[in-house]
Amino acid sequence: MKTVRVELGDRSYPIYVGEGLLARVGELTRQHLPGRRLMVISNSTVTGLYGEVLKESLEAAGWKVLWAEMPDGEEHKNLATVSRLYDLAVEGELERGDAILAFGGGVVGDVAGFVAATFMRGVAWGQVPTTLLAQVDASVGGKVGVNHPQGKNLIGAFHQPRLVVADVDTLRSLPRREIASGMAEVVKYGVIRSASFFAWLEENVEALLSLAPEALTHAVATSCRIKAEVVAADEKESGLRAILNFGHTVGHALEAMTDYVRFAHGEAVAIGMVVASRLARRLGLGFTAEEERRLANLLEAIGLPTSLPPGTDPRELLLFMQRDKKVKEGKLTFILPRHIGEVEIVREVPQEILLEVLGA
Repeated sequence: MKTVRVELGDRSYPIYVGEGLLARVGELTRQHLPGRRLMVISNSTVTGLYGEVLKESLEAAGWKVLWAEMPDGEEHKNLATVSRLYDLAVEGELERGDAILAFGGGVVGDVAGFVAATFMRGVAWGQVPTTLLAQVDASVGGKVGVNHPQGKNLIGAFHQPRLVVADVDTLRSLPRREIASGMAEVVKYGVIRSASFFAWLEENVEALLSLAPEALTHAVATSCRIKAEVVAADEKESGLRAILNFGHTVGHALEAMTDYVRFAHGEAVAIGMVVASRLARRLGLGFTAEEERRLANLLEAIGLPTSLPPGTDPRELLLFMQRDKKVKEGKLTFILPRHIGEVEIVREVPQEILLEVLGA
């Protein structure tokens, strides 16, 4: 087991990464979460696969478990789902001194975290992410929230968990597409912060796609360490933390424009990263044609798309980008690479250049 710490003063917390950790969630949560009741928020898919193992571990540790299921899928990441979970928390007599545990992928984590941030003005919570995307991204950093019909994650809060337990064994039940989607965020960390990690990914892509435990543990722990460093330096996204949005300006817009059903999150982000790399080259930031080729090749080796769908209207995509919560004073913010391992926050991109790149 590897342990990564997110350093946030008195709100610091550990991320445990490794094999066979579900059976240890009871003891680990007892070390970090208060109360006697624990509301576990999950979905039927995860419950069916791993629910008994987790429940046994929690009950053996002395928790009174309140199990709550929400529907599976991004389309259920909304206030209606949150309201139903509030009802279950009230019916289950969850108190302010108790805790919530998210058990599932990124959608479960975002919703459970938002419930924890808002129920009784905030209760403690932890995460047991079961998808690669959630383990390396959604479960780290305290961003919680739900979607609005006009945009992704427009309703939310910052509410740090008390612990994260990432058991890489849970990744074996994921479809190949879900693994690829999560790998997009792993690649992102290499581009924004670590050229050596990016090179390691190029060399180990087959081991990762075959779900070799040691490779997965290294990739998840390294991704979490990079994100933890960024979050520790800028918790509320006033500066540096914005670099974590590399690929997301176009990615989120593409998801919203296609009603969150055509693309998995990582697929949209992969396209967004390639668009950002082309934009960086067009603006002369230093990113080379060879680096763009390496990025596209790695994404394609993983099985991710690297170009906008044929027939995409650049102006329609731009409209969705302008609705993004990262827009400031009407200006889009882009995270653009200077080199693999280094990015720059660019607050003003001429619209005609952006449309030119989107139409390329």
